[in-house]
Amino acid sequence: MTDFSRDDVEIIHREAGFRGFYQLDVLTLRHRLFAGGWGPALRRELFVRPDAVCVLPYDPWQDAVVLIEQVRVGALEKSTNPWMLELVAGLFDDGEEAEQVAHREAQEEAGLTLLSLTPITRYFPSPGGSNEQVYLYCATVDSRGAGGLHGLAVEGEDIRVSVWSRVDALTAMAEGRLDNAATIIALQWLELHGQALRDNAGPQP
Repeated sequence: MTDFSRDDVEIIHREAGFRGFYQLDVLTLRHRLFAGGWGPALRRELFVRPDAVCVLPYDPWQDAVVLIEQVRVGALEKSTNPWMLELVAGLFDDGEEAEQVAHREAQEEAGLTLLSLTPITRYFPSPGGSNEQVYLYCATVDSRGAGGLHGLAVEGEDIRVSVWSRVDALTAMAEGRLDNAATIIALQWLELHGQALRDNAGPQP
């Protein structure tokens, strides 16, 4: 583990490259080297976007997970099917806490009420070029009646919701049908901690 800190990176210049729903900044920077001294000036593009919250809705009474499916532009050129199976997720609005985002997005994207939230981790999905952090949770839900089409029409969302047994979801992950980072991390966490969630769930609401 390095002893360096953010003070060991010097931003020489920063300029706006693009401003839209997201933004791109162009940075010229240099940083200290492991061998000592400072490295050369580097030009780097930084994709600047709000942090995100991702939630794996899990029903410990049915041993099932709720997944959503929607088209993803990032998968258009590298996948035969850009409609991805994934977690409930959304970006922070101004002034929101992570748990507020989780509850809001669960309602908007899946029509779900979250009964409890367990933090899994917080991570950078692509720190080589983006400053986004993901707050990842597992949420206890009652999956009975879950499904159908959801999403906010004003945001152009067209989301299909489905309930999967935990075993079937893990099989789909192993076969590569679930191929986005948040879903993979959350399902791996559930495999390690799911039994404790089932043991402590209590009577079904």
